[in-house]
Amino acid sequence: MSKLTDVPKRILIGRALRSDKLGETLLPKRIALPVFASDPLSSVAYAPGEVLLVLSVAGLSAYHFSPWIALAVVVLMFTVVASYRQNVHAYPSGGGDYEVATTNLGPKAGLTVASALLVDYVLTVAVSISSGIENLGSAVPFIVEHKTISAVVVIVLLTLMNLRGVKESGSLFAIPTYVFVFGVFVMILWGAFRGVVLGDTMRAPTADFEIKPEQGGLAGFAMVFLLLRAFSSGCAALTGVEAISNGVPAFRKPKSKNAASTLALMGGLAVTMFCGIIFLAMATKVRMAENPAHDLVKNGVPVGEGYVQDPVISQVAAAVFGDGTFFFILLAAATALVLFLAANTAYNGFPLLGSILAQDRYLPRQLHTRGDRLAFSNGIVLLAGAAALLVWIYGADSTRLIQLYIVGVFVSFTLSQIGMVRHWNRHLAAERDPVKRRHMHRSRAINAFGAFFTGLVLVVVLATKFTHGAWVALLGMVIFYVTMTAIRRHYDSVGQEIAAAEERPDEYVRPSRVRSIVLVSKLHKPTLRALAYAKLMHASELEALTVNVDPADTKELKAEWERRGINVPLKILDSPYREITRPVVEYVKNLRQQSPRDAVAVYIPEYVVGHWYEHLLHNQSALRLKGRLLFTPGVMVTSVPYQLQSSEAARKRARRRQEWNAPGSVRRGPVEKGRRETAGKNN
Repeated sequence: MSKLTDVPKRILIGRALRSDKLGETLLPKRIALPVFASDPLSSVAYAPGEVLLVLSVAGLSAYHFSPWIALAVVVLMFTVVASYRQNVHAYPSGGGDYEVATTNLGPKAGLTVASALLVDYVLTVAVSISSGIENLGSAVPFIVEHKTISAVVVIVLLTLMNLRGVKESGSLFAIPTYVFVFGVFVMILWGAFRGVVLGDTMRAPTADFEIKPEQGGLAGFAMVFLLLRAFSSGCAALTGVEAISNGVPAFRKPKSKNAASTLALMGGLAVTMFCGIIFLAMATKVRMAENPAHDLVKNGVPVGEGYVQDPVISQVAAAVFGDGTFFFILLAAATALVLFLAANTAYNGFPLLGSILAQDRYLPRQLHTRGDRLAFSNGIVLLAGAAALLVWIYGADSTRLIQLYIVGVFVSFTLSQIGMVRHWNRHLAAERDPVKRRHMHRSRAINAFGAFFTGLVLVVVLATKFTHGAWVALLGMVIFYVTMTAIRRHYDSVGQEIAAAEERPDEYVRPSRVRSIVLVSKLHKPTLRALAYAKLMHASELEALTVNVDPADTKELKAEWERRGINVPLKILDSPYREITRPVVEYVKNLRQQSPRDAVAVYIPEYVVGHWYEHLLHNQSALRLKGRLLFTPGVMVTSVPYQLQSSEAARKRARRRQEWNAPGSVRRGPVEKGRRETAGKNN
């Protein structure tokens, strides 16, 4: 790409970074927390609401189960965090769940985990941004009216921010994430102080509403199923926990220790905020319903289609701080922003996992390399495209999208913990140090409990969410699995096919003879240059080849050929249907059939032009011929360029562009000391 077209790229994503600057992009813990934990931290903005929405099916009486559901989510969160702390110490290379499952359970299990994680990362972006759009839309009607396009615009902006690099994007995301955490803790503490110490009565905007149960009088198995469904919805608070284990290489040293500390801090913050919001929602009498227009009743009348149901966190903030107050507005803005930025967890996890999968030949190799800013640019763009497509299909509706959520992450949780149990079993068989064995036994017990608990939750999620949309996530996992298997099979097949033979390699590489053919349309300078170049190759046989499309032109060419006395035989192919490509290809194939061990070298004279529109006027036959001959075994095609005057002008323009640097593309520091001293001596 020319320097001129490089300008917008540098403005958007910044100057290119050298490979030896990779260490400067590593993250301290204060930046790693918002980069990798923004998803589980921000999920407290919608996870409590999802619990209450499901419980509302049985009416207001079912709300008293919400603290117990919150307790179950807390136990699960601590279990998962403790389990993943073992992961980051045992597998610090960044493979995360994929590496654990592949190493201990085999390639198929690893590929299943990878498929689940890729689906979950795409859903993280779609759900987080859609939820943020809905939160922002309650204050800005334009956003509600154009939800889908607004969500896509946010995806594009986040993509550009992440293309600037992990550290730089992390710095941009740190402030709103910490403001959100600060705002939620202030809300919890102030709400507790008002309720416990001051004895104030805090009421949510929906406190006076009644809930019309969709399924009244639930009991027995039906109630248990409803509670399990509410629990599975609350488990949305756990999404993104695995991203830290996948992102260990992005931490500063000591990597494993810093990653484990960040994981523990994230778990503590998320659990505290989730529980605090649930209890404040109960204290302020928040009312939520899956179908608010009909199921929320005020003064005996349904609220109607015009009613907009605010998220639980907004209603609690209105009750604690007061609607329209400074802290209410601050928390509302931070919540909307952090939901957008929660997608950053996926923007860091998906490209890194994609790079590892590409290295293992399960994804295209282009995903393995870093871009200008030392970020995995191709993976970032691929994630953005998939998330934008999902947002467009589902109309940026977080309620519909969240039904697809969680399945993938609990598949990876469960297989990863089973893999860790086998990891410790393998190490215990070889370890004799009593201290280390006690540590391994403890770690194995933690991972075993984690595998049991997350496996149980996976069964619950599948049972309660399958018909509500979880089947789409499973279908996505199957598509990823089949696609990656096919890619690996292709790479393996190509690798075997092109592998150099150990014995007598000359038998496969060196042909018996080389027969050279120069394609001729007219006798002009490009043709003479191609003939001269072909003679330099000293082939066994050399001939010129033309196609008789116009008898008059062919007769003129033959006469000119003889007049000049060119000592290369000219062969003329008849073409009754005025085709050029087919006769040449068939002639070359016949040569190969007659002498399979001979190589055929085809030389094609081509014009080099300086303007894009000139390409439309020249070289079209040459392009078609090269495309067809490419698939003919034993045939080498050589383009012999002839530069026209317009190409010389283009070369001068290119040189001027090369000598000009786009603003910001090069950062010049102070003159080095040695260079200054040398300059002084010369003076």
